[in-house]
Amino acid sequence: MADDRRDGAPGIGTLLRDLAEGSGELVRHEVRLARIEAMELVRGIGVGTASVAAGGVLGLLGALSLLAGVILLIGDQWLHDDYWLAALIVTLIAGGVAAFYAWRGKQRLSPAQLVPNQTVETLKEDVEWLRRQRT
Repeated sequence: MADDRRDGAPGIGTLLRDLAEGSGELVRHEVRLARIEAMELVRGIGVGTASVAAGGVLGLLGALSLLAGVILLIGDQWLHDDYWLAALIVTLIAGGVAAFYAWRGKQRLSPAQLVPNQTVETLKEDVEWLRRQRT
């Protein structure tokens, strides 16, 4: 090769070409990784949104369909016509279940879940690798 020196060590042209090819490959891999992580983030947002929606729907449906019957049952059978106390107990239980689902969905949508950690870490490693290759 024209870039190779006579002592068997690669010349500067060969080294620069190898660095350019390696850098190009590295950038392609980083773009692929970023794309994969972005797809995972979008999927996580969808799951989190569905959890929040499910919590809201279940809370509303539970409040409208089952609460009246449960309140009447508790008030009549166990609380001796204290329907207001039965209504309070059932409301607290249904509210707790709805709050749990809303909390779970909110956690999936938190900013900490939306950071592409692998891409950031590998980019830092790549910058360090390129620095070492230049010297």
